[in-house]
Amino acid sequence: MNKIILATQNAHKLEELRSVLPEGWEAQTAFDAGIRGELPETGSTLEENATQKAKFLWDYCEISSLADDSGLEVSVLDGAPGVYSAMYAGPERSDQANRSLLLANLVGATDRAARFRTVLAWATAEGIQLYEGVVYGQIALDERGEYGFGYDRIFIPNDGDGRTFAEMLPEEKVAMSHRSRAVRAWITGL
Repeated sequence: MNKIILATQNAHKLEELRSVLPEGWEAQTAFDAGIRGELPETGSTLEENATQKAKFLWDYCEISSLADDSGLEVSVLDGAPGVYSAMYAGPERSDQANRSLLLANLVGATDRAARFRTVLAWATAEGIQLYEGVVYGQIALDERGEYGFGYDRIFIPNDGDGRTFAEMLPEEKVAMSHRSRAVRAWITGL
């Protein structure tokens, strides 16, 4: 049994991460390990944030730690919201407000190309390794779907069938998501 600490309290992220972990792996959260409050996340890139969180957990628990940071990067907005995706519309971290602001900022835009990107940091006694998962797509004109979280209602993956992530069943999204692609890269690198 391999025991690891996941650096998230987000129930949706936990579900996605746990669903793609190798057989026989036990995943705990920072909360399970006795850590209360937010983990450090003061970087200006996804890589910096993921690394900060993984290193903090390793230093605190001395158990292999897996941290992610994810962002939606929109081409015409020079990569915004990017590392600030969760707080795009303000510090209260409202998914609805974030989607509404993004759609408002794209009114009249003909280029709606975007990508969802996840960076995983794997912290062990040997140090920290980074892995990435990317899904390219487009931003929809309006919100569609009932599943998922964050920007899923407005993101249409290019390698899908025209549905947003939120119109897909959870298992369909997980099969192609940026997070699961990053986890597969991590598993391959073990």
